[in-house]
Amino acid sequence: MLTEWISSSEEGVQDSSFLHFHESDCDIGGSSSCESILSLNTEKILSQAKLLAEQKRFPFATDNDNTNEELAIAYVLIGNSLYDEAIRHFSTMLQEEPELVSAIYGRGIAYGKKGLHDMKNAELALFELSRVISLEPDHPEVFEQRAEILSPLGRISEALSDLTKAIQLQPSARLYRHRGTLYFISEDYATAHEDFQRSLELNKNQPIAMLYKGLTFFHRGLLKEAIESFKEALKQKADFIDAYKSLGQAYRELGNFDAATESFQKALLLNQNHVQTLQLKGMMLYHHGSLDEALKNFKRCLQLEPYNEVCQYMKGLSHVAMGQFYEGIKAQTKVMLNDPLPGQKASPEYLKVKYLREYSRYLHAHLDTPLTEYNTDTDLPGNFKDHWAKNLPFLIENYEEQPGLQPHIKDVLFQNFESYKPDVQELICVADHLGSMMQYETPGFLPNKRIHRAMGLATLEVMQAVQRTWANSKVRMNGKTRLMQWRDMFDIAVKWRRIADPDQPVLWLDQMPARSLSRGFNNHINLIRGQVINMRYLEYFEKILHFIKDRILVYHGANNPKGLLEVREALEKVHKVEDLLPIMKFNSKTRDGFTVNTKVPSLKDQGKEYDGFTITITGDKVGNILFSVETQTTEERTQLYHAEIDALYKDLTAKGKILILSAELGEVDAVCNLILSLVYYFYNLMPLSRGSSVIAYSVIMGALMASGKEVSGKIPKGKASIKISKCISSVLIEEIILVNVGKELEE
Repeated sequence: MLTEWISSSEEGVQDSSFLHFHESDCDIGGSSSCESILSLNTEKILSQAKLLAEQKRFPFATDNDNTNEELAIAYVLIGNSLYDEAIRHFSTMLQEEPELVSAIYGRGIAYGKKGLHDMKNAELALFELSRVISLEPDHPEVFEQRAEILSPLGRISEALSDLTKAIQLQPSARLYRHRGTLYFISEDYATAHEDFQRSLELNKNQPIAMLYKGLTFFHRGLLKEAIESFKEALKQKADFIDAYKSLGQAYRELGNFDAATESFQKALLLNQNHVQTLQLKGMMLYHHGSLDEALKNFKRCLQLEPYNEVCQYMKGLSHVAMGQFYEGIKAQTKVMLNDPLPGQKASPEYLKVKYLREYSRYLHAHLDTPLTEYNTDTDLPGNFKDHWAKNLPFLIENYEEQPGLQPHIKDVLFQNFESYKPDVQELICVADHLGSMMQYETPGFLPNKRIHRAMGLATLEVMQAVQRTWANSKVRMNGKTRLMQWRDMFDIAVKWRRIADPDQPVLWLDQMPARSLSRGFNNHINLIRGQVINMRYLEYFEKILHFIKDRILVYHGANNPKGLLEVREALEKVHKVEDLLPIMKFNSKTRDGFTVNTKVPSLKDQGKEYDGFTITITGDKVGNILFSVETQTTEERTQLYHAEIDALYKDLTAKGKILILSAELGEVDAVCNLILSLVYYFYNLMPLSRGSSVIAYSVIMGALMASGKEVSGKIPKGKASIKISKCISSVLIEEIILVNVGKELEE
């Protein structure tokens, strides 16, 4: 996301000064004094140079008219992109007068304009500009020019130092904007915001600075403030495509599909060929479940940029998700063939595409096989699953590729909703309704109607399977007919989640290779990293903060009893996670952070506790913090949770069979409690590589419906709780709300 915005917006930031000599009015692109030198005769060159010299419209003009005319000739050559000729002219002058500042400066500019891709040009440009600074240390434009050469070379700290010196000499809106841009690229969004704000105070009418100000808000999770800045940029420049694009992305992150669509559409009305908007709009449509519309955007993107890896990858993914495997795998193969150059970092799409192609081949080979007759977790090679789940490069020894596409297995035929029988239509509508109740009403979660439908259907199938089990009927799972076990119940939902999005590896972690199991599998999410806030989980910060405060009091009560009162008073003043670090130093001068481990009490073995998730907070000397939540799924931990879930499922099956024969309220409540308890341990275990939360939620809904109850409302805004009709497990529901801090983090 970041690189997409920078690549399109940075050009505008650079327009007024990057490698331009600011004292000159020479407009390279348009004025008559800058028309191509190829069409100029010597007389015209001298005429233009004389005019520049008389008006001293070039840097570091002298008091000597003849010298100024010679300098002006070289600057006319620069203005017409004849850099070698300009360098020779400046060099001739410097042979006669080695410390002629304007010639040194002009030669540095010419070297820079020749192209920084050649390190020799860059080094010569920096050498010349440094000479100018040593001779004339009080000219801000020279520091700025040097910064503009340093920054593309990756020497950001040196460039920032030069811009700071330029600002000290003569503050300007442009200088603050340029320095803010470098801070932005360095991901120091708070400092960048300060510079853009200062720039706007000096010159309010700067749509690009306003756009970047909005982006500094966006990357810190301040979406509403970002949206206001993007709107302000559009007030200043009504046809600002990048502002509409950024506004659309901000609304998309909020989960406001309609507003995002409107903003993307306005950008495309201004330029129907704007590739980045087509790409972002297509991505949003895919994750909204609108695959047909998404595919149109990716195809248009590729017409304009045939080598756009993101659009090519997403085109292949969209085709496969729609069951069009031939077109999908063809697009995936194009991404695979686009090998990175030596020393070039591979794109995320290049790293992922081989996994997608292999999984697509696997799915195609099983298109005509009932889902109950094969098992993805046992069919796919262990190392393949392990690497895919961990998003590692595809470096798997002795890997045998999946069979290529078989001509006798046809692609999935598209079906119109109207072509289904009325009872099937009704089933789909019920599934859509059930799935929509799983939507989180919190920023960052875009509604996905495809996921809604899939998990709604999962809920209905779980309900049917549980009812059959309680009636002593067997189910068909993974090629076997047997009484359903708890994993089979969750596998129903796993199957639907895999169908909904083939891009995401939804795999059982305990089915990974033994080597991977012994090391464990981490579900890790950064809530705050430096200045970057994960906006999806802002609603949970206060709840986590209260939990950590309680744990800190327990810690100091055991290790620092004399200082407990001081700690308690300090905690009362803490309202942000960042403020916790100094308190932990009350008992340790060297402590850079701390961890808090949650514990999950056993119902099977009273008094026993299992490891839950770990909250970590660390900080550095400049104030950046890392606030993260992690679940470590090890083999030993998995076995403990499995034993708990086994016992609960055994009780649930027994109680469910009694419920089928009885209408006693107590039996209903007992079943309800067992369902919630079972899912509580599933949530804490985090047994899947992706999708644990929505899979568990659909199992809750399906099992409750099997018991005659139902989820009667959506998840409350900013919460992850459920309202269950006539179910008396309020205490347990609160526990589930707490554990959802871990539960939602892997989505």
